[in-house]
Amino acid sequence: MSFLSSMNISASAMTAQRLRLDIASENIANIDTTRTEAGGPYQRKMVVLESRNENNFRKIMMNAAGISRQQSTGGVKVSQIVQDTSPFKSVYNPEHPDADENGYVQMPNVDLLKETVDSMSAYRSYEANITAFNAIKMMASKALEIGK
Repeated sequence: MSFLSSMNISASAMTAQRLRLDIASENIANIDTTRTEAGGPYQRKMVVLESRNENNFRKIMMNAAGISRQQSTGGVKVSQIVQDTSPFKSVYNPEHPDADENGYVQMPNVDLLKETVDSMSAYRSYEANITAFNAIKMMASKALEIGK
């Protein structure tokens, strides 16, 4: 595995984690949105990640041993952004403009605690990939210094 492919893997992970953080921020921003363009309350969004690596373990080991020269495309990609299908919360507030005949308002299915944990997880993963990226840069720099 070359330095550039290692950097590409870290970069793909940073891009995916940034999107996770963006989606968590969007969910938190819409925690009280009871009316959307589609009608009804805001529905929580979630990011689905999947591996970009199409190679299996055997192919990777053969590449590492020098038996095969197929390039391994590692990393992560966002396969889709899905909407959470959990039920909406009903809150009693008869003065709200979106209240039904019984005085209940359908609130978004966004849980602040879940979104905070998702944000922290995305941030820590992003931070870990920055550390790996910087370590790769440092190794490449040290390798170039050997030739001096």
